[in-house]
Amino acid sequence: MKLSLSIGLRQTLAPQLIQSLKMLQMPTLKLEQTLRNELVANPMLEEIEMLEQETTDQEMLADKASEVQVEDDGPEIDPRIDKIDWDAYLNDDHDFKMERSFHERKEDILEQTSEAHVSLYEHLLDQLHLLKLDEQQRMIGEYIIGNLNPRGFLVVSVADMAEELKLEPPIIEEVLTAMHKLEPIGVCAHDLRECLALQLEEKKLTDTLAYRVVQEHLYDFEKKSVMQIAKMMGVGVEKIQEAMDVIKTLSPNPTRGKFDSGAMPVVPDLIVERVGDEFEVFHNDRNIPRMRINPNYRLLLKRGGKTKEDTKQYVREKLEQARWLLNSINQRRDTMVRVMRAIVGEQREFFDKGQAFLRPLIMEDIARIVEMNVATISRVSNGKYVQTPHGVFELKYFFNSGIVRDDGVEVSKRSVKAHLAEIIDAEDVAKPLSDQEIFRRLNDEGYKLARRTVTKYREELKIRPARFRKRVGN
Repeated sequence: MKLSLSIGLRQTLAPQLIQSLKMLQMPTLKLEQTLRNELVANPMLEEIEMLEQETTDQEMLADKASEVQVEDDGPEIDPRIDKIDWDAYLNDDHDFKMERSFHERKEDILEQTSEAHVSLYEHLLDQLHLLKLDEQQRMIGEYIIGNLNPRGFLVVSVADMAEELKLEPPIIEEVLTAMHKLEPIGVCAHDLRECLALQLEEKKLTDTLAYRVVQEHLYDFEKKSVMQIAKMMGVGVEKIQEAMDVIKTLSPNPTRGKFDSGAMPVVPDLIVERVGDEFEVFHNDRNIPRMRINPNYRLLLKRGGKTKEDTKQYVREKLEQARWLLNSINQRRDTMVRVMRAIVGEQREFFDKGQAFLRPLIMEDIARIVEMNVATISRVSNGKYVQTPHGVFELKYFFNSGIVRDDGVEVSKRSVKAHLAEIIDAEDVAKPLSDQEIFRRLNDEGYKLARRTVTKYREELKIRPARFRKRVGN
């Protein structure tokens, strides 16, 4: 073993920069939670709204506290700490107060409250106990509920359950049949076919063509057209279409939306509003706590040598942390507003006329305009939302590639896909357009796309091929 010296270059991020980057990545809800935690952890920080509600009596008590004399019985104080101009340090409002925009929204934002969450299993157990079952049957029912997946489907067969419980299969099937009546209808089924059949049975539609389609040809629709299914069943195409219309009213996932945990609300980080002929960008900091340095600590620091050295050192450390935090928040706000203003400038037609006029835009373009790194633009765009006159959009929505039409106009990929969807919506359902026909129409309109690109866009829009879109008699 030996010691040696070497020279090299290494990039090291300062703690302040790391904190700024973390703040920039946070969406509004995450930022609010982080700041609330900081308010608890750092005694130097406090919420301004709380101070504004303080009474005059409390202010008088604070004034009296400043007159209290403290005995100097502590250890010797480091003279370097006493030389700090604490008054100047604490009166730097720009660094020590989190600035906020003065834009006030006219309408109040409603509090998002979540309802008490009841799981699928609790819901089914409550119903199970209302059925007329003996102790053994109730035990079997609880076992069945314990073997349901989140969609409400059974993940084990009757034979496996009978073997595990050491019972005869007919006993299991009897309880399972009774549980098929539980709400939501369709739970406790083994697969999609049985789930849909149970829903049709509940509606007393067992003697219909729809019930026969579900039982015999449900999975054939993945590879065969309506006409092929009609030929296989020996009925007219119109009848199959009517049966499919009935099947579409059923739920392939009966538990969806009923037992899911509440969705997190989308709180826009930015707001774009039209003011006269221009669009103004505002930072939505309505729910972000407005913070500043606790002025009561000025009393502690003004006592000079009467305050212990370790106390002053602790306060100074917390003071620096508060300074970095508040500066990071201010920098985050300014950066996001600058980026959004650049986006508005580049996508002016979108804000004036709507989504069909979205232009091609890449992050490098915005980075060049605001003179920032592309990585910074990516951090600003990731997980952030903006409220516009046309709805709420993720910032990433405004960045997309595009093509150039024959007339030289740049068109975004999203605009092309929207136009493709419009063409399909306007087609004759008796003679739906093939991808080749859509390709020709788009090219005639100046959209120079490859044939495979048309198919790719259609699939991304989750639109089925022409043979599956065909309907007869409409």
